Amino acid sequence: MSTGSGDPSATPNIVRVVHVTHPDRDTFFHAEAVSSKFLKANQKYVGVECTQCRMRLDKPLKCAKCKSVWYCSKECQKKNWSKHKPTCHEDERSSGLLKLVQMIITNPVILGYLKLGVIFACGLLDDPRIGFDMPFMARVEIAIEPSDILDFAGLYFNDRTTGEKLQGMVQLNAITTWNHSMQTPLTPKRLSMWHEARARLNAEGFAKDPVGLIEFFGCSPADTGNSITAEFHIPAIMLAVARIRKPFEYISAITGTLIEQPLSAVACLERVNLHIRADKENQLRLRSEMTEQDKEAIRAAGRNEDALSSHILKEKMGRERLYAELV
Repeated sequence: MSTGSGDPSATPNIVRVVHVTHPDRDTFFHAEAVSSKFLKANQKYVGVECTQCRMRLDKPLKCAKCKSVWYCSKECQKKNWSKHKPTCHEDERSSGLLKLVQMIITNPVILGYLKLGVIFACGLLDDPRIGFDMPFMARVEIAIEPSDILDFAGLYFNDRTTGEKLQGMVQLNAITTWNHSMQTPLTPKRLSMWHEARARLNAEGFAKDPVGLIEFFGCSPADTGNSITAEFHIPAIMLAVARIRKPFEYISAITGTLIEQPLSAVACLERVNLHIRADKENQLRLRSEMTEQDKEAIRAAGRNEDALSSHILKEKMGRERLYAELV
């Protein structure tokens, strides 16, 4: 592909990208993936609350601009506007983050890997008080990338021949954490959410399971203020799996050799991202047409812009093997 700086008179650079897919990738995917029917049937169990009064909503009214907060009435929306206004940013997707987050939370395979990653990221194995006597919060950065890695390379290297209409897919770019040792406390609303979740799980017989919060956050420069926060229950059996630290295993598409990857937070993210990428038929319901905001986030990283979303994407590219030839 040819790349350029935007100057039509400049001589384009030539970048050769070679991508190899393992011949059994589809078989591996279908052996692990849950069905679309299962996801659709369980999506209804992932609901939202009114941002102002916290009433559970069957038919929420959403903010028309960011599409990431919901209300039971126009009155609650007006009362909440002064708090919401500083973090409200335009989102070009018609449903914002909600439908994508619903599909992540509803999917037991993806959620299982994410829970393992959060255990390592938030230090649940290091301090037995976390999730019981004190909360934790994991912040998951969500982005939309082209489902074809060659289209990703085209955007990253500013290839002028890259198509305008690109099929995108969800990718989890990073897990960052809040913990009790940080100077900035949880907001009263989040602290209340955690206390309520902890008390309810204790009453339901899950007193030995840690619980915290998870925040899903848009990664493009335009939606960095938009997020969705939910309680995050981690069964004790997941802690046992994490303690064993059995590595992930992959088979090289080029050499056929077995590759072992030590279990860690970033290894779990890579596992999720590869699983989503292998879904060619949108069985997981995590594919979406790319918006201009999504595309610009990738171009900005290719230009080495000093923006948070660019740094996060560059860090992901540096650690995940799929991007090895691009960085």
